[in-house]
Amino acid sequence: MQFTQQEMNQLAAASTSNSRENLYAGIHKALRAVMTGTLLAVGRADPSDPQDVADASGRVIGLMSLCEAHVQHENSFVHPAIEARTPGVCGEVAQDHVEHLHHIQRLRAAAAQLPGLDAPLQAGALHALYLELSLFVADNLQHMHVEETRHNAALWSAYTDAELHAIHDALVATIEPADMMQVMRWMLPQMHALERLQVLGGMRQGAPAPVFQAVLDVVQPHLSPRDWAKLTQGLGLPAVPGLAAAV
Repeated sequence: MQFTQQEMNQLAAASTSNSRENLYAGIHKALRAVMTGTLLAVGRADPSDPQDVADASGRVIGLMSLCEAHVQHENSFVHPAIEARTPGVCGEVAQDHVEHLHHIQRLRAAAAQLPGLDAPLQAGALHALYLELSLFVADNLQHMHVEETRHNAALWSAYTDAELHAIHDALVATIEPADMMQVMRWMLPQMHALERLQVLGGMRQGAPAPVFQAVLDVVQPHLSPRDWAKLTQGLGLPAVPGLAAAV
């Protein structure tokens, strides 16, 4: 079934539903947080301080790795699912992904070279990296909006929540534990309380207790006391970090 642009716009207008399985919402909240946090960090890095320069370089390289993996996950799992039942929907975003991968390579190379530059050149190079990264972030913010509206509309029109959950689980199964922990660190603090409770409630049922505790330990420093209290109350856990595994 081929969707017209008008039909896609109508579907997208209904894509604000919070009741459907959403393959994009959580990871995109994480990406928005990492992208904007990294951009701000690069912008305030002191070019005369080697540690600041090294930290800015490392943050950009880490962000590029996360974005590259995200593109690969969507290309391998989400786009094939969309195209299987709503052909033609992914064309624009698929081309975005090609361009994003080229942009990722350029930014990674620029960040990697930054600490080795002569001191007089670092200020200009750091500012150039900041400007280039700002364009990458801006492009990705628009890109994610298309995915969360048009792509979600296509997925919801063609798949049941159970089928979408299976796609999500198949994707997650390919992520290495250390990488998943990094995603949790950025994703869970950016969710609202009910989203966070839903994710961790499901994890608590399926994950070994030490893994669940490790996620709590990673996330807790990044939650406000109020959000931490909501989470522990919702999970029926003590509000003291480190005790969840024993409960």
